[in-house]
Amino acid sequence: MEFSRLAELCLNLEKMHSRKEMINLVAEFFKNLEPKEVKPAACMLAGQVPQLGVGWSTLKHIVLEVTGAREEELFRLFQETGDLGEAVYRLLDKKGILFRSLDTRPLAILEVWDSIQKVTEISGESSVSRKRKIIEGLFLRCSPAESRLLTKLLIGEMRMGFSEGLLLPALAKAYSVDPKQLHLAWSLTSLAEVSEALACGRDLSSFHLKVFRPIQPMLAHQAQDLKEVLHEHQGRTYLEFKLDGARVQVHKKLDQVRIFSRGPKDVTQSMPEVVEQCRELELKEGILEGEVVALREGKPLPFQFLLRRFRREREIRKLREEVPLRLWFFDILFLEGKSLLELPYSERRSKLEEVAGDHVIVNRLCLDLGDAEDFLKQALDAGHEGVMAKHPSSPYVPGRREKCWLKVKKTLTLDLVVVGAEWGHGRRAKFLSDYYLAALDPKTGKFEVVGKTFKGLTDQELEHMTRRLKQLEISSQGRTVWVRPEVVVEVSFNQVQRSPKYPCGMALRFARIKSIREDKKPEEADTLDQIRKLAEEE
Repeated sequence: MEFSRLAELCLNLEKMHSRKEMINLVAEFFKNLEPKEVKPAACMLAGQVPQLGVGWSTLKHIVLEVTGAREEELFRLFQETGDLGEAVYRLLDKKGILFRSLDTRPLAILEVWDSIQKVTEISGESSVSRKRKIIEGLFLRCSPAESRLLTKLLIGEMRMGFSEGLLLPALAKAYSVDPKQLHLAWSLTSLAEVSEALACGRDLSSFHLKVFRPIQPMLAHQAQDLKEVLHEHQGRTYLEFKLDGARVQVHKKLDQVRIFSRGPKDVTQSMPEVVEQCRELELKEGILEGEVVALREGKPLPFQFLLRRFRREREIRKLREEVPLRLWFFDILFLEGKSLLELPYSERRSKLEEVAGDHVIVNRLCLDLGDAEDFLKQALDAGHEGVMAKHPSSPYVPGRREKCWLKVKKTLTLDLVVVGAEWGHGRRAKFLSDYYLAALDPKTGKFEVVGKTFKGLTDQELEHMTRRLKQLEISSQGRTVWVRPEVVVEVSFNQVQRSPKYPCGMALRFARIKSIREDKKPEEADTLDQIRKLAEEE
């Protein structure tokens, strides 16, 4: 199928608001694909293309070369639209360019996919120029609408209001499979593998938990207080200490251990002492979940200390002494060849205690508010950030955010995405230090600013953030630098207030950055809907 058909589909999806209509439209699109086109089309729609290893500067030069535009013109359109793909589309559409290459054959979906794969495999001397040649060749054969989609794919920002959560039911409809079974298969593997299985008619029940293949984590909703927890859990809940660490998934088979972050990224090399701890577990084969925390004199350190271990693998021996780590387990998903996902939390917890012993996070069954508040106080006094509440009968649902898991923190916090920053003043003049914080609007797929803050980061963190944001820079205006939405930060605040300052009509009061969440992707950040709910509860 021609790439233009996929580009047209994306344009139509952005104009639609009905989830049902979007699912139906995408389902019909997949029915007309050849089997070998299904995986590429699914991954492209979800924005899941391989990382090219090409920086923004290189891509910008390709766009300017292909469009014949001036840099100021591109940045002006980006500022108007907030979308680089849309800016490229307008440049090409305005100039009336269709094809500028000697090769006038229409681009095919498979051809674009194969070219992207080829770019990722290029390395060594002159790799940038060779990559640039392939990408430029694609752009030169693109129509304005195709250039729009290609740009979005290359920078990893689809922003069309069509998420994986809608793609899965669309695929289920197109291939007449059970949506729940499809979601489970996706959470146990990947979109690429599942879509490939659908294309060739493979039974989805063949996907199952497998050691060394990470699965999507189950997520929790945030509760306002313990009263809400007991109400949601019908007066009976297990509370656990909520640690300020990094969530990891541990896979073990005999003496072989691999540790995955929630990305998922293999972080085994970053934490050798945790690997040693896992080898002591009383099991031959299993998949467990836990929280890694940095310690000093037995007390937990803030999350940013832990990040030093993830960023500097070559200095592990030294950092192991400076920032020792400890892993606390809170769930077990697979044990001695058997999946435990369907077991209630209380049973999984019992099995976890059998195999992990003293390495299990402290918990307590609470039946009334007084007992729950006493446990929360214990957690806070021990230096933790709050508690997790889990319904005794809750199964483990990979890749889903469920109310049978709730989190309660001492202060209100949100995970937000940095979309811009301003240069500081005085001693901070050399840093990008005043950050625009944004939440994803699920309806539009765009990040909407909900606040701004210069508080919370150390000079060392400011330096790191400045380097990172300069690499993500899209445009600048005066002292403000606008960036691609990739950096997630945990933000504390005391209130959501109505405000005309931002288009969304809301702003966070007394916002402060608690930590830079390198372990989270922008799509895992909190949404505008969640912030609206908090505003309604004020």
